[in-house]
Amino acid sequence: MSYKKVILNEFGSPEVLQVVEEAALPEPGAGEVRVKVLAASATFTDTMVRKGIYFGFKETPPLSPGYDMVGIVDKVGTDVSGLAPGLLVADLTVYGAYTEYMLRPADSLVPVPEGIDPAEAVSMVLSYVSAYQMLHRIAKVKRGQSILVHGAGGAVGSALIELGRQLDLKIYGTASASKRELVEGLGAVHIDYAKEDFFARMQAEGKVDAAFDAISGENFKKSFNSLKKDGTLVPYGFYDNSMGRGGSVPIDFMKVALWNILPNGRKASFYSIGDLRKKNPEWFKEDLAALFELLKAGKIKPAIEQRMKLEDAKRAHELIEQAAVKGRIVLLVNEG
Repeated sequence: MSYKKVILNEFGSPEVLQVVEEAALPEPGAGEVRVKVLAASATFTDTMVRKGIYFGFKETPPLSPGYDMVGIVDKVGTDVSGLAPGLLVADLTVYGAYTEYMLRPADSLVPVPEGIDPAEAVSMVLSYVSAYQMLHRIAKVKRGQSILVHGAGGAVGSALIELGRQLDLKIYGTASASKRELVEGLGAVHIDYAKEDFFARMQAEGKVDAAFDAISGENFKKSFNSLKKDGTLVPYGFYDNSMGRGGSVPIDFMKVALWNILPNGRKASFYSIGDLRKKNPEWFKEDLAALFELLKAGKIKPAIEQRMKLEDAKRAHELIEQAAVKGRIVLLVNEG
């Protein structure tokens, strides 16, 4: 049986993404499971993988993008227990999820409760787990505190706001004017970064207990200086660097590390979902399971702007890089 997937044979613009047909399904080996993919996110991180600038990513083309997926167990290899064909599962793949079928290690899969929309379920895997862990595992935000969220209209930013609302936080979110309705609708105070200096606003408002920043460079510094005493900055990306706006990832790392050494009463902790998963794999499973329960209970609902087909991956990447997406894009790969 043949199947389709999106591949890139070289790093580059969205034009390098192409849909190909493989002649036969991959066969699971010992400890592996073949998954029929139902949904995969199209994220900003995927665009960095496509361009070959995702920090720490060592894979080389040909490869398929796709940082996360939700699908149905299709076939299990030997030495696999607890996973039977037909079970709905989720995984953080880092790459490879833009495909109709894929192999995954059995111990990395997380069951998805019945009755959850696969598009909403896959939104939990990268975006919401990142937001949840930054709030609870890294910043350890307490109920009623205040936070600053950059890129508040994006996938992780909107998840931070929604989860922050569960803690009755005072939330400030920087985003473009076009995303004001989304940001305010989620429950945050919108700051138009093109017209207003968020640093000045934070000084006027009394500063925040935590700031979540994926912009890089000078933005990190302004966010750090927007913190109250004992506040925490959580840098989790390098948007400006990836968009060719100068700066250096290693230099940004060193600057932030230096702030932790200085006696300023605040701290900064870089977050990487992949690194934290390697260090504490059970945290990932626990946190994703907790998010699925919140989703099933109707306490959170991801802002999905577009549901597109696998064949639309190129267009999805174009929209993401144009910052034209309010919330997230999900690629619907197979029918259930």
